[in-house]
Amino acid sequence: MKVAILAGGFGTRLAEETEVRPKPMVEIGGRPILWHIMMHYAGFGHDEFLIALGYKGDYIKRWMRDFSSTEGDLTLRTASGEVIAHDDCAPDWTVHLVETGLQTMTGGRIKRLAPWIGDEPFMLTWGDGVSNVDLDALLAFHRQHGRLATVTAVRPPARYGHLAFEGDRVVEFTEKPQTAEGWINGAFFVLEPAVFDYIEGDHVMWEHEPLRRLAAEGELMAYRHDDFWQCMDTLREKHILEQLWASGEAPWKSWR
Repeated sequence: MKVAILAGGFGTRLAEETEVRPKPMVEIGGRPILWHIMMHYAGFGHDEFLIALGYKGDYIKRWMRDFSSTEGDLTLRTASGEVIAHDDCAPDWTVHLVETGLQTMTGGRIKRLAPWIGDEPFMLTWGDGVSNVDLDALLAFHRQHGRLATVTAVRPPARYGHLAFEGDRVVEFTEKPQTAEGWINGAFFVLEPAVFDYIEGDHVMWEHEPLRRLAAEGELMAYRHDDFWQCMDTLREKHILEQLWASGEAPWKSWR
C-alpha cells in the first residue's frame, strides 16, 4: 500500500532546527526523523512513499538522492567520476518526491497527491512523529469496518507528574504517566480515495472541515493505540527521542 507523508510545513515551533532544514530532516540518532518513519512502514512491507514537499523541499530531495547512492562502501574513480557501490545497504524503496506548494495547508497537500495515489486506499501520516503502532492491525481494522477513513487515536505521555487525591491527601503520585483521558489525533491514517472529495483546495486544513465532515457523516473510525507515540514539535521533544534512541531501546524501532 502506498504511504503518503506530509513534509512541507514550516516547523516554526522547532525554529532552532528548522531555520536551516525542514522538520522531517531533523535528525534522531544521526538519521532524519523522516527516515525513522519510513523504516517503520517498510518494516510492515509498505515500501512505496509519496512525500508531500513544501518548505525547503530541495533539502529532502538532495538527502534522498544522496542516501540512495552513498550507503555502504564506495570506490570512486576520480578521472571518470565513476562510483562503484560494494554493499547493497540502501533499502529497496520507491520514493515519489512531490512539490505541493509552499503555503499549501495539510488538506491541500493531500489533495495534490491524488494523481499519484490513484483509485486505491492509502496510508497517511505526518513527517514529524514516531510510534510503534501495529500497522498490520491498523490496516485490518480499517478493512473490517468499511468506512472511508481511519485515524490512529493515541494518549500521549503527560508532561508533568499525575496526582490522585482523597480530599487534600495525595494517595498516588505517578511521574509523567500516559494520560488516562483525552484521546488525540496521532495521525497514522488509512484512507479510501473518496476522501479527496472532502478537500476543496490548497487552503483546506485536513484537521478541520474534512475530518469534521467525515466524522459527522459516520465515515471516520478510530483505531486506539495504547502504546508508544511521540511527536517532535519542540526541541524538548527532540531531546526525548534522542535519549530513547541512544538508550538502544527506542520503542518505534520495529525493523532489524
